[in-house]
Amino acid sequence: MTHYPQLKIKDDRLPAIQRRHPWIFSRGILKHDPIEDGEIVEIISRKGHFQAIGLYQNGSIMVRVLTFIQEAINDEFWLDKIKEAYDLRIKLGIISDQTNAYRLLHGEGDGLPGLVVDIYASVAVIQCHAIGMHRQLPAIQRALEKILGDKVTTIYDKSKNTLPEKYGSTLTNRPIKGTATDTEILENGHRFYVDLITGQKTGFFLDQRDNRAILSRFSKNKTVLNLYCYTGGFSIYALEAGAKKVLSIDASKTAIALLEKNIALTEQSDRHESLVQDVNRYLKEIPVGVYDTIIVDPPAFAKSVRKKHNAIQAYKRVNSMALQKLKPGGTLFTFSCSQVIDQQLFYNTITAAAIDAGRNCRVIRHLSQGADHPVNIFHPEGKYLKGLVLVVEDTRKVDRLL
Repeated sequence: MTHYPQLKIKDDRLPAIQRRHPWIFSRGILKHDPIEDGEIVEIISRKGHFQAIGLYQNGSIMVRVLTFIQEAINDEFWLDKIKEAYDLRIKLGIISDQTNAYRLLHGEGDGLPGLVVDIYASVAVIQCHAIGMHRQLPAIQRALEKILGDKVTTIYDKSKNTLPEKYGSTLTNRPIKGTATDTEILENGHRFYVDLITGQKTGFFLDQRDNRAILSRFSKNKTVLNLYCYTGGFSIYALEAGAKKVLSIDASKTAIALLEKNIALTEQSDRHESLVQDVNRYLKEIPVGVYDTIIVDPPAFAKSVRKKHNAIQAYKRVNSMALQKLKPGGTLFTFSCSQVIDQQLFYNTITAAAIDAGRNCRVIRHLSQGADHPVNIFHPEGKYLKGLVLVVEDTRKVDRLL
């Protein structure tokens, strides 16, 4: 059995580990051997009893747990873990002749905290969020090559900006196998161009796949406004579903340039318009009743608890304006990907936005991330994407109904 440096935890932290939460915070550490960032460590109780094995990193989250049993973290370990995740995607039926882009590994949801692997056709993009995970890259690569074989010809490491700055500054986002830096994918039969270099996250927001499909049902003969459109995922689905007109808005020129490439793939650019502009400014300027459907899918307004209050106000403001501008009977798709904004708080914020807008609404759907972004039941923090579909009933003021 391989021996790893030991890290002893306080007694009051044992229940969290015994409930199999995959994070051990610095405040729960009693003492430890000399350890470098990225090392594999063994977690023991104050009395010396084994608890878990994980990756050490000096910071608030000090250990990300890989396993709760005593085992070697070797090539066999990585192969078993990644094969289990791949088999789940096969079982879910996500991979097909209509969809060749999916998340293969979703961190804690697949038992590998700090590791994301997205598959874009024949390209695998790896994004590490922990130093220890990045140092395991050769073993991860070997496992991917063995499991995926010739299905993947390029493996791209895109971890530079997701790791601590000092460590990340030594890295370059680059292919570690193959040469591709962009590719074209299929998602539910829709074609998208993915730029690994300039694209946000790993290149595309795969977590919205199911929600984009739901939007299709609300798009035929409708005027659709896609706010924070990024590369136009929702816009493409709306166009292909027969939308009368789609306007896509983002403040990023780079995102709009990528969107235009995607629109060109649809051969339906005559019904689409894109605009580089601030979303709030645009909503203030347009009259009421122009759009049947509005999508509000902003980037994370809160990336830390410290920014939570400001984020709530930002979500309320943009959703209030969107609700004000919708046609009576119109539909709002609204989302938050801020992990610190939980589902109930998001719901309450949208409720406040509806009151502020003076629109009577019905919630007809609760939305979340796709099944290839699973949530570890012992790690509820993994449920980061929240969404609601609301139908605006009429223009009566809510305060008249109270």
